[in-house]
Amino acid sequence: MNKAKLVSKVAGEVRLTKKDVGRVINAIIEAISDTLSNGGKVTLVGFGTFQVMNRKAKRGRNPQTGKEIQIPAKTIPKFVPGKSLRKKVK
Repeated sequence: MNKAKLVSKVAGEVRLTKKDVGRVINAIIEAISDTLSNGGKVTLVGFGTFQVMNRKAKRGRNPQTGKEIQIPAKTIPKFVPGKSLRKKVK
């Protein structure tokens, strides 16, 4: 499902216009992104938690040349599904 289909589905469920639902979804995405960029975490009980993870630097290999390379440390977003979501998907 892409964003447009999500907007359509939610608009049908809550009886709002697609334009209004699109704004709400964009606002939610922006709020989550802002929180993560500031090092915070967002927990949606029953759905899951968005958080920031720090990956250590490591050595890797270039698959084309086989030459060893250094992969730098980086910060990445991570989603951990909640118990209800895990049960529903199972």
